[in-house]
Amino acid sequence: MEKIIIFDTTLRDGEQAPGASLNKKEKVEIAQQLVHLGVDVIEAGFPIASRGDAEAVKLVASTIKGATICALARSLKADIDAAYQAIKPAKSNARIHVFLATSKIHMQYKLKKPQEEILRIAVEAVRYAKRKTKDVQFSPEDATRSERSFLYRVIEQVIDEGATTINIPDTVGYTDPIEFGALISDIKNNVPNINKAVIAVHCHNDLGLAVANSLAAVRHGARQVECTVNGIGERAGNASMEEIVMAIKTRRDIYADVTTSIKTKEIYKSSRLVSKLTGLVVAPNKAIVGSNAFRHESGIHQDGVLKERKTYEIIKPQDVGYFGSNIVLGKHSGRHAFSERLASLGIKLSAKALDSAFVKFKELADKKKTVYDGDLFSIIEDEKQVVPQQWQLINFGVHCGTNVVPRASIELRSKGKVFAGSSSGDGPIDACYKAIEKITGIKARLLDYRIDSVTSGKDALGQVSVRLSWQANAVIGRGASTDIIEASVKAYMDAVNKLISR
Repeated sequence: MEKIIIFDTTLRDGEQAPGASLNKKEKVEIAQQLVHLGVDVIEAGFPIASRGDAEAVKLVASTIKGATICALARSLKADIDAAYQAIKPAKSNARIHVFLATSKIHMQYKLKKPQEEILRIAVEAVRYAKRKTKDVQFSPEDATRSERSFLYRVIEQVIDEGATTINIPDTVGYTDPIEFGALISDIKNNVPNINKAVIAVHCHNDLGLAVANSLAAVRHGARQVECTVNGIGERAGNASMEEIVMAIKTRRDIYADVTTSIKTKEIYKSSRLVSKLTGLVVAPNKAIVGSNAFRHESGIHQDGVLKERKTYEIIKPQDVGYFGSNIVLGKHSGRHAFSERLASLGIKLSAKALDSAFVKFKELADKKKTVYDGDLFSIIEDEKQVVPQQWQLINFGVHCGTNVVPRASIELRSKGKVFAGSSSGDGPIDACYKAIEKITGIKARLLDYRIDSVTSGKDALGQVSVRLSWQANAVIGRGASTDIIEASVKAYMDAVNKLISR
């Protein structure tokens, strides 16, 4: 079984993502985590770009053990010198990555040089870099849009000069998997000395094909993949490290002859660290590390996963270091998922109470996107505190606003009859309470009123607790709803019914 070298360029190409910027300390912190992750090569930066970047690369090279530390350089002596000085502390684990564009469009408009001069510059650059370190990587930039015969010549001659890795970049994310796989095969078949170097690939995601192209290259002989954590990078980003690694691990039927050194249980942790330090948020639907990657809301999916995980999951969440709940309770959830979540929380209900709680759960789920454990506890508390419902709330409405006297209308049912009442008040909740007093005839004294957010978010479930006193009895009533006025009315009605039952 052959090893796929994981070349992580999060600290170099990843940091080039618009909005991402890392200081020296942050680069070291990420590099340390990349070593824990099992990355083989860390491209720490582009030293010639700035003094700060050079210092950061040098700090990484001085601090990090357990991975090859690489620095990028154009095919210029000044760049190569800067790269070497930065990675020098890594000693035998130092690599210089030299690049030069080989496509006609780059040679004509960017470099303004003919093929023969480009070939000469590439050869001289690799020869010069080889004097600095034994590990030299060369990239013919924009290789996928380069003329094939010229590309083969450049690769052959830089290998003769000592390049140990030949990286084939899809610089603008232009190619597709079939085309890219064929290019790797053609390089193997048309470059006589290609067996003296490792073929690497560096794919961008402009057409959303970076991972697919990288995997196609692996199937055709590439043995190093350049990638980034969370797929961050220039424009639409780079090939996502976690997707490539998990594809190889999951589809052993396809990638039976290759493996990686990545400790997959460190993936989720690495993703969160990079997201935190770069400020680049991971999309919820991002494969492998997105917040929704292992979460199921559909009742059908939840039922299947609870019976047998493989029905709807091809990867164990724990295999990538994700240990959160994968069942999301929402309006699409079924009774199976609801009862399983209650059981996991240590809540036991009779069949009748479970039926009633499930109905309340569905009512709440229609009002908010996600029902959290705190919401469930609130629902269950209501179920456990069974009080005879002398008065039942049918409907309420309030009218309030700036320079408007708040007014409430209430409809209650008692013994099969409906009673209505209205009142004004100091606020909408006070108006509701006074309207209830008119209907029930119970003029209780409000001793305490408290509101708490059961869960987080704009659609959080609010829980209201009231303490009422009437005829030498004091009771506490509770009510919960995403509408705080409704929660307040429910709490008051709960207390009124408790007073009557006493």
